[in-house]
Amino acid sequence: MDADDRLRVRVVVEGKVQGVWFRAWTQEQAVSRSLLGWVRNRRDGSVEAVFDGVSAEVEAMIQACWTGPPAARVLAVRVEPIPTTPEFEVFTILPSA
Repeated sequence: MDADDRLRVRVVVEGKVQGVWFRAWTQEQAVSRSLLGWVRNRRDGSVEAVFDGVSAEVEAMIQACWTGPPAARVLAVRVEPIPTTPEFEVFTILPSA
């Protein structure tokens, strides 16, 4: 992958996003897009993720987060670009934070 075509973002998804399989859905969607990174629940009821990969796939994942799994009700998706580093080898679900 060309470094110019690579994007890493931190995403916080707010709404009814815990207890609705959002993390598992996110992992499935990210893996299908060949993204690296992680997803976890946060104490404030939101879900946080880092997506790393081809820019177009990261952008598609951000858009998919607005819908989420069927039982989710997404109210906001906050996105923050962050520096890319070669620390991820897979996309994983982390413990809640």
